[in-house]
Amino acid sequence: MDQEFALATFAGGCFWCMVEPFDEQPGIEKVVSGYTGGHTENPTYEEVCSNTTGHLEAVQITYQPDIFPYEKLLELFWQQIDPTDSGGQFNDRGESYQTAIFYHNDTQKQLAMASKESLSQSGKFNKPIATSILPAKTFYPAEEKHQDYYKKNAFHYRLYKKGSGREDFIQQHWKQKHTKAELKKILSPIQYHVTQENGTERPYQNEFYDLEEDGIYVDIVSGEPLFSSKDKYDAGCGWPSFTKPLNRMQLKENLDTTHGMRRIEIRSKDADSHLGHVFDDGPIDQGGMRYCMNSAAMRFIPKEKLKEEGYEQFLSLFE
Repeated sequence: MDQEFALATFAGGCFWCMVEPFDEQPGIEKVVSGYTGGHTENPTYEEVCSNTTGHLEAVQITYQPDIFPYEKLLELFWQQIDPTDSGGQFNDRGESYQTAIFYHNDTQKQLAMASKESLSQSGKFNKPIATSILPAKTFYPAEEKHQDYYKKNAFHYRLYKKGSGREDFIQQHWKQKHTKAELKKILSPIQYHVTQENGTERPYQNEFYDLEEDGIYVDIVSGEPLFSSKDKYDAGCGWPSFTKPLNRMQLKENLDTTHGMRRIEIRSKDADSHLGHVFDDGPIDQGGMRYCMNSAAMRFIPKEKLKEEGYEQFLSLFE
């Protein structure tokens, strides 16, 4: 393997739900669902689910440490699981659904142990952290139908993630929450109106419609990355427009029938902020989509400040 790449292996319960958070992030080459930690060679999904192989469902990530450091992978891993559950994850019970960090070298081991200790001392949970830290063993890729399940079976995946209890747990324990009163204090009137009341700012009278500086746009409430200046273009509409988001799966789409129209509303996944709408009249050679956003729903971070503000994985977009 090229020296610029490294492997990370995490078990977080059902592997269907562990691919999406890491997939399509800058510096992440691929995410493979599979089985590891057990004694059976080339196990099948049915064998692993029988809890007789010793294997856990896991994902193996090929990544570039200089772009997406292992510490950030660990942080993202914790935010997908209930680390106090020793018997599985959410509705999925049994050995094969237990959580674990499989380290590939001593550096990963030390970082994983420090990360676990930090979580234990944070007071976030009132029960011990049950996630194991183990040396990596042979990783067996799962059957093709289980690869990229969140893309191949998006509707069922969303139902499963919600029905299993994982989605609600993540929202309750890992996502920053603000009351309406708090948001009114930290947001300007137009920012609050747009993000919390589904408002729309005036065209040509907003902060970013004609900004041409290199950088990324993040949710004004949560800071979650949304769009890159590399995908921004002048649509002639008076609002900042983009041909694509940084990660489409990090946005939510809703049918909007207000004002006698049928439109697709775009909301941020974590903060549930109203951002704008998406239309199919964008540049054909770039996919044909136009993400028409409100400046008031976003904060711009210039490329020179990406590392300073914790978004260094996106620096590679501008190299």
